[in-house]
Amino acid sequence: MTARNDNSGLPAHTSSSPASPAPSSEGLSRRGLIRWTGAAGLGAAGAGLLPGLVPAAAAQPLTDSAAVAASSHDSSGVVSPAFDPIRPPSVPLAVRSPYLSTWLNADLPAGHWPSFWTGHTTAMTGVIRVDGTNYLFLGAPNVADHPLTRAVVQRSLTVTATRSEFVLEAGGARLTLTFLSPVEPGDLRRQSMPLSYVVADVRSVDGDKHDVSLYFDISGEWASNDSGTKIGWAQQQLSGSGGTTATSLSFAADSPGVLKENGDMAAWGTVVWSATNRSGLSWQIGSDTTVRAAALSGEALANSVDGRQPRAISDGWPVFAFRFDLGTVRDSTGAVLSVGHVREPAVSYLGEQLPPLWKSYWPGWQEMVASFHSDANAAQRRTAALDLRIRTEAIAEGGAKYAALCALALRQAYAGTELVSRDGKPWAFLKEISSDGNVSTIDVTYPAIPVFLYLDPAYLGLILEPLFDYAEKGGWPKAFAEHDLGSSYPNATGHNDGNEEDMPVEESANIVLMSAAYLARSSSATATAFASAHYTILKQWADYLVDNALDPDNQNQTDDFTGFIAHSANLALKGILAIGAMARIAKVAGRTADRTHYDGVARDYIAQWVDKAEDTGKDHLKLAYDQPGTWSLKYNGYPDALLGLNLVPKSVAEKEGDWYLSQANQFGVPLDLRHSYTKGDWEMWTAAWLRDHPVSQVLVDSLYLFANTSPTRVPFTDWYDTTTKTQSGGFQARPVVGGVFALLSLRK
Repeated sequence: MTARNDNSGLPAHTSSSPASPAPSSEGLSRRGLIRWTGAAGLGAAGAGLLPGLVPAAAAQPLTDSAAVAASSHDSSGVVSPAFDPIRPPSVPLAVRSPYLSTWLNADLPAGHWPSFWTGHTTAMTGVIRVDGTNYLFLGAPNVADHPLTRAVVQRSLTVTATRSEFVLEAGGARLTLTFLSPVEPGDLRRQSMPLSYVVADVRSVDGDKHDVSLYFDISGEWASNDSGTKIGWAQQQLSGSGGTTATSLSFAADSPGVLKENGDMAAWGTVVWSATNRSGLSWQIGSDTTVRAAALSGEALANSVDGRQPRAISDGWPVFAFRFDLGTVRDSTGAVLSVGHVREPAVSYLGEQLPPLWKSYWPGWQEMVASFHSDANAAQRRTAALDLRIRTEAIAEGGAKYAALCALALRQAYAGTELVSRDGKPWAFLKEISSDGNVSTIDVTYPAIPVFLYLDPAYLGLILEPLFDYAEKGGWPKAFAEHDLGSSYPNATGHNDGNEEDMPVEESANIVLMSAAYLARSSSATATAFASAHYTILKQWADYLVDNALDPDNQNQTDDFTGFIAHSANLALKGILAIGAMARIAKVAGRTADRTHYDGVARDYIAQWVDKAEDTGKDHLKLAYDQPGTWSLKYNGYPDALLGLNLVPKSVAEKEGDWYLSQANQFGVPLDLRHSYTKGDWEMWTAAWLRDHPVSQVLVDSLYLFANTSPTRVPFTDWYDTTTKTQSGGFQARPVVGGVFALLSLRK
């Protein structure tokens, strides 16, 4: 959305891109001044407008201060907010599914609009009123005759695996604002909910009592990428268990495009914005200027629905607002809200429309949202325990910086997937976000598997099921594995004509390796049933690898942005390890002769591979067999460690680690010698493969340094430049960051 001056005629709540640099103090427009004053201006001209700054509360580091970004003073003595354990390139807010993916592309919520992962504004406004003074804490609204000249002071931002927590202060009150997107391993009912919490807690920080109210709204922009889209809306009261009730404000496109996208946003479905009922709650649906003006005047909202609907998102900019009059506050009190995007159907599979899995548990979204609000306290306890587990175990495996990367990656990894029901059974689909937009791309699923293997192997099984169903029953015509289930999410239309982005060795090896990893982490009964059910197609793909993997011809592979390559040493390694993995699958399926055969082939091939891949100096491995003097990151060694195949000689791995140390740049090890860019997921796969080598920590530390300092403010990118610490290409918000969990996936 384009930036505007106050009189340009564009929406009153619009701001310029969060990634734009801070303006100078000269020539600021009124809107610009609002954006850059207060907490939003701590790094710009507006910092001087905030009186009474006091030292920030110290953040609790994960281990030592060297592992986190600590608060600091600039030359003027202003205290910068503390970031624990990382300053995210983009802060995950409501990140729960491919279509509920809202981020803050900035450090400070005051003065910046949240946005969908594409950068499209999904406006959310937050104002706290303390003793009659309004302080902006979220968004960049502009309300005529009600200038927001004050903003909260941000003390800290803490990122855990499931939440982003801002600690903010204004007028003697402290506001802790938490965006919680639950991840629920092993609980399909709760994991299927496309909903995310916003929790606000307020208390006095100076010992005095204060009169406090909170105001939140979201805009119609959550419903569509096109502000000309007409939307309609409604208000409902919801009842959950334990006496919990909630007020829900919902809106949707008036003429939905079912199973269609507009700018990667769903063109169908309903945005649901809800608040747990409590004393002092009021609500309103209406034009942004009308509703916000009432709140900024200190008035309760009208509990009314604007009758002029449906209308375009940009026509009077309807907002959906809640105000919480908290009364006199000294001790902790606050509000619980949720935001979600519900769709039915969720996806189509070979022409069959599939419902979301949550429909298996609740008759409608109203009942689901009510349950979500009833469960809020328990959800906070569960996710806090998960956060602690991940943090503790990640520190043990890779240190505090590694734990920080895991905290940043978890929500993004899971939010690239969603659960559906097919013939009464759960399936999971994955969207190839920000690259091709394909449905369940195998070579995008593959790099993400460490997070599922670590937290919830059964979830990986649900992701694999549609991939096998299509290959076995859906009409896929080729001997090797398919690349994806459809060119454009959410429609898994398949490729029965064989016309797709073929990656023959790549995808066949990927799915064999994923299957072996899934079996290794499943119960004996589950593993036997899975291996037996899919053995025929797995054997077909393994036999293709026996014929083609030792010396691949000119093929495409997962890093397709580097182009086709022949005789690839890294691709050959993947194929050979997959043959070894097939021996494990044959064992589970009770195919003794096949087990012996595939094991023998893998051991024969790996010996030939070492001879073909070693460079003339025998100090590292080549990029391709026929390219002496070259090298590449052999991230495909990770399955050797993951599955305990022990095929790659330790001496070869040791020399390869030494070589990577000699090739490291400031922000990582390049993917190969042709470019300075790398892939963060592959770096973490390499760190896991070489976990006993010093290069493992170097890879972790350099990826942390990139994420913590990159000027590219987008959801965690996996493709970046190791010299400039900037994003390469347009990859962002992709589920492949599940690869960060590679070290953790090796835990017994």
